[in-house]
Amino acid sequence: MTADLSRAQDTAPRQRAARLSRGLVLTIAFGAMLQALNASTMAVAMVDIREQFQAGAATSWLISGLYLATAVGSPTAGRLADLFGPRRVFLCSLALTVLASVAAPFSPSLGWLIAFRVLLGIGTCAAYPAGVALLRQEADRLGLPLPAGALSALAIGGQVMIAAGPVIGGVLVQYWGWPAIFLVNLPLGLIGVVLALVWLPRDQRPGPRGESVLRRLDLVGAGLFAAVIAVLMLFLLSLSEQPRWWLLAVWVLLTAGFAAYELRAPRPFVDVRVLGRNRPLTGTYLRTALTYVAFYVVFYGFPMWLESSRGLDPAQVGLVVLPIALTAMVSVAGAARLLRRIGHWPVLLAGSAALLVGGLLLTGLHAGSAVAVLVLVAAVLGIPNGFNNIGNQTALYRQADSADAGIASGLYRTSQYVGANIAAAVIELCFAGTASDPGMHRLGTVVAVISAVLLVGALAGLAGGRVRR
Repeated sequence: MTADLSRAQDTAPRQRAARLSRGLVLTIAFGAMLQALNASTMAVAMVDIREQFQAGAATSWLISGLYLATAVGSPTAGRLADLFGPRRVFLCSLALTVLASVAAPFSPSLGWLIAFRVLLGIGTCAAYPAGVALLRQEADRLGLPLPAGALSALAIGGQVMIAAGPVIGGVLVQYWGWPAIFLVNLPLGLIGVVLALVWLPRDQRPGPRGESVLRRLDLVGAGLFAAVIAVLMLFLLSLSEQPRWWLLAVWVLLTAGFAAYELRAPRPFVDVRVLGRNRPLTGTYLRTALTYVAFYVVFYGFPMWLESSRGLDPAQVGLVVLPIALTAMVSVAGAARLLRRIGHWPVLLAGSAALLVGGLLLTGLHAGSAVAVLVLVAAVLGIPNGFNNIGNQTALYRQADSADAGIASGLYRTSQYVGANIAAAVIELCFAGTASDPGMHRLGTVVAVISAVLLVGALAGLAGGRVRR
């Protein structure tokens, strides 16, 4: 009787925590979705912005600038979350998002607009690493297992915004002009602040102050890391026009200097030794970057081909590519269920196999392909997104130390957007101007090759896991 009562008393708090975690997860997912929303709405505003500022190719920095800010800002925000507490960083990210969004519509020039867009990227990218650190903190505190459902919610939220972003942006730009894609963040950001104040647990300890902050932040290491990522992005973006090979040499030197400095730093911004020792985590970052090269090649390249070569109008293109996001959302839910039974390696194996099929299908498309065939190909291409997303997120969660959950998830986002910029260069190189059938076939081949590499890696991981057991 006493033992039963003790078990009941022990179970009750866990049940209450499970109910409370729903608000926690939804709040984190809401904040993280702002990054996907702002990344996707810009696509439909580029023409209006180019006309207003009478600018040409320079407007592409509105997209590249956001990705650059995200690549550098995500690990920085993760480190700040580890030092100052994830709730504080989450709230600051929302405040910065609102500030940048209110200022952007009043930009006197394209340069100012790009600067505010970069600031917006820093604000929106911080919610994800802070949110993952919060999930890890609460799961460890309550003694709960891997929150696969929470990770699925983050993945599904991102897919929802990727699908809805162009539609939302189109309506906003159509009726209120390009400033509306920024101003919509004002009510959304305020809603996020209210949710965070209600649902997110207070940080367990006060953040460091004064000289201790400077020592623990490793500002020199952070600056070198930012320079490494920035120069890499500039080099990749130059490949589509006039390759600047000297930037590659600068990147090699900066990378070597960054690694050498971090090896000597008492509190390194990125612990190079840990990455060397924790090869599974390093492998997850590399795998994620490759996965997102393939994802963004499809996400941006396929619609360009549909409009330029297949001859569909923008509204029809939106309907054709919509199954990519819809099947991705379904596959995330399915992958989450499988994850609990079979682990992340089989999930990644299934995602890589589906991506290989999708890449091969792209190589068979031509300007006369039936719309039904195009929709079917889009649906197939959405399947690997869900499986690979949840599989890599789960691998990250299991491989990173609890104390470094923030910086680890920040670097995860960095690997995603390194992949995004590589994809931009791949698209330009494969299309070589016009998005033609041969260009689409080259893109499909690239996707197939990447998926084959991922497939081999997943098989090796699965075999290694069985040997260890």
